Amino acid sequence: MHSKLYIPAGSAAETAGAPYLVDITPASAGWAESSLQVVEFPAPQEIRLHTGGTEVMILPLAGGGSVHCDGEIFELSPRASVFDGPADMVYLGIDRSYTLAGTGRFAICGARATASFPNRRVAAADVAVELRGAGNCSRQVHNFGTATAFEADSLIACEVITPGGNWSSYPAHKHDENTEVETQLEEIYYFEIDDSPAGTPGFGYHRVYGTPQRPIEVLEEVRSGDVVLVPHGYHGPSIAAPGHHMYYLNVMAGSGPERAWRICDDPDHTWLRGSWEHQQVDPRLPFTAASTRGA
Repeated sequence: MHSKLYIPAGSAAETAGAPYLVDITPASAGWAESSLQVVEFPAPQEIRLHTGGTEVMILPLAGGGSVHCDGEIFELSPRASVFDGPADMVYLGIDRSYTLAGTGRFAICGARATASFPNRRVAAADVAVELRGAGNCSRQVHNFGTATAFEADSLIACEVITPGGNWSSYPAHKHDENTEVETQLEEIYYFEIDDSPAGTPGFGYHRVYGTPQRPIEVLEEVRSGDVVLVPHGYHGPSIAAPGHHMYYLNVMAGSGPERAWRICDDPDHTWLRGSWEHQQVDPRLPFTAASTRGA
């Protein structure tokens, strides 16, 4: 039996209507802040939207296009897939009407906001790429919308690529309290899994678990287009099956006064970080548009 926090690919199609593949709102998630829409245009198309009380970060997952807002046109350069390096990102503040046009699949990351920030674009070449972990815990992070890389009111977002056979979001960690060492953040995981070299569909696994005081239990097989919601609790690992690289888009926001990503490891697992000092980063990283990805 699946958890209610697992949202399989395609489940938004009937309720939200084309061209939405994913439509996570605070109301549908049962929380207060974070949202994510994924739209797909098989052929050149456009959609008119309004941010309302939400700030958004828009990026192509596959394909390219443009965002038209307040008399400006912001380009979203084509990206073949989520495994081909960072993407352009366009940020729009609250109370903006805009048009998203193009061909392909686009993510609209959102969070409720009160302060107004200017619209702007971050080019793919300017996105900080971080190689995190080591050995079979190596992964690649695209910090296009993290708290230390980009100024916004509440929204935090990034992309993570995990080579086939590796573990990420590990050690398991949580961010569900506003303290000196932790920030309360609702988190969305949106997954895409690479096909094998033979073209067979890929899969992975993702876990969320709680504390005795706040129990939660999620263990799901994830495939391309699936979503897992993390309202609280420890989350991780995200495990990429051998032969299948894993991508996930993280969207976070919280109710605290500070826009920051502070986490606490599961104390049973935090020792693992020390083991990375004696291991090399997975040689398959970094993934770029020019790299040949081997399984």
